[in-house]
Amino acid sequence: MVAVAHPSTEVRAMRREDLDAVVAIEHASYEFPWSAGIFRDCLQAGHNCWVIVHDGVIAGYGILSVAAGEAHVLNLCVGDAHRGLGFGRRMLRRLLDLARWYGAERVFLEVRPSNPVAKALYDSLGFAEIGRRPAYYPARGGREDAIVMALDMHPRD
Repeated sequence: MVAVAHPSTEVRAMRREDLDAVVAIEHASYEFPWSAGIFRDCLQAGHNCWVIVHDGVIAGYGILSVAAGEAHVLNLCVGDAHRGLGFGRRMLRRLLDLARWYGAERVFLEVRPSNPVAKALYDSLGFAEIGRRPAYYPARGGREDAIVMALDMHPRD
């Protein structure tokens, strides 16, 4: 008999000791990344900060703000080595479950038009474009608009 090791994956609350790995993913993924201080502030403010851990390695993260019946996906990212494995979808579903649990009626997010993979994920989970924020994101040679998307939450049957 041969024992076969299966990779383990869990989604859990982000801890302060996760910040170095989270910041490393952020900086490797974006030309204009969030700073370590922004992530620390999100934890300190009590935002819903989560990580996805695959075989003991932080593979991605998501941050959700909830207030006044609305939720906002502030950041969602999967590291390059773990993309294409469904981790972004799994993290977004966790954030949507949290929004539902907190009673949010609508979830908002922004996405760059230059990020079609993320936009396709959001479209596939029912988000719809509701507007644009001109010059929202820093970009090489100027600024880039943000596509504003929203998802109306419906209670689970």
